[in-house]
Amino acid sequence: MATPLKIFRAIVICTAFWIALASPPGSPAFAQELEPRRWSHLPIGQNFASLIYARTEGDISFDPELGIEEAQGDVDTMLAGYVRSFALFDRSARIEVRQAWQHGRWDGLVNGVPTVVERDGPSDTFVRLAVNLIGGPPLSGRDFAAHRSTNDVETIVGAAIGVQLPTGEYFEYRLINLGSNRFTIRPQLGVQHRRRNWTFEATGTAWIYTHNDSFFNGNSLARDPLFSLDGTIIYTFNSGIWAAASVGIGVGGQTAINGVANEDRREDVAWALGAGFPITRWLGLRANYVDSHRWRLIGNESQTFGVGLSASWR
Repeated sequence: MATPLKIFRAIVICTAFWIALASPPGSPAFAQELEPRRWSHLPIGQNFASLIYARTEGDISFDPELGIEEAQGDVDTMLAGYVRSFALFDRSARIEVRQAWQHGRWDGLVNGVPTVVERDGPSDTFVRLAVNLIGGPPLSGRDFAAHRSTNDVETIVGAAIGVQLPTGEYFEYRLINLGSNRFTIRPQLGVQHRRRNWTFEATGTAWIYTHNDSFFNGNSLARDPLFSLDGTIIYTFNSGIWAAASVGIGVGGQTAINGVANEDRREDVAWALGAGFPITRWLGLRANYVDSHRWRLIGNESQTFGVGLSASWR
């Protein structure tokens, strides 16, 4: 029979997996953030706002000897985002802010007894600053339009730093929370190559976590860096509609409780499909589907569908 300590550690492992997978692309916690067009050339002085709804469903796999069976989770997310493009040291740059509200339900059988956990509240705030190091000069208005119309081939190399702030709902006496109660720092390096209607993107990200010293019942939770790599192919039709296919992998992120390491090093793969549909010059609709799988026996597999509305203005 499994000991209470082993059960506790197993729940911590699978909870860490699930919380990371339960967020839609573009939200703070998704390990393979399969987000198309994150390095696209934008006219400076432009504002972008978005409102996205996403539904995540998944199965959670525990060590069979723990007696936890048929575990699954469902999370509904409303995500609001804002982007402002500007010039920084004669380079194109953007600042992004995202905030989500989530409702989650986790249920399963513990030694044959049905158990349900529900949470409702804000998740952690995410802020990202991105700068084009090569390509995509800072232009606006007619200059930007002329540059795009006369350059069918363009390569952009960009760098970004994202920070997940510990602003989400968090209670030390709860094992499952919507907030993480720690900072996550995410340096990124990306490249985008556009050739007429086709665009190819690749992004490498390191997820660096600070400690959570107010983890469940006074414990300390640490996590090693997680590294992810993803690629996307995008086709843009003459009408302005675009379609994208993405794939990403993530490895690392082993956790430790009070300095004792858990056997929970992540090895995940995810793929996604997305599309955008212009409604007017300033308003658009987008949808995406993400399927995430584990390469290890213990962990989670989840599916996310999202739909959102975006607007832009000067």
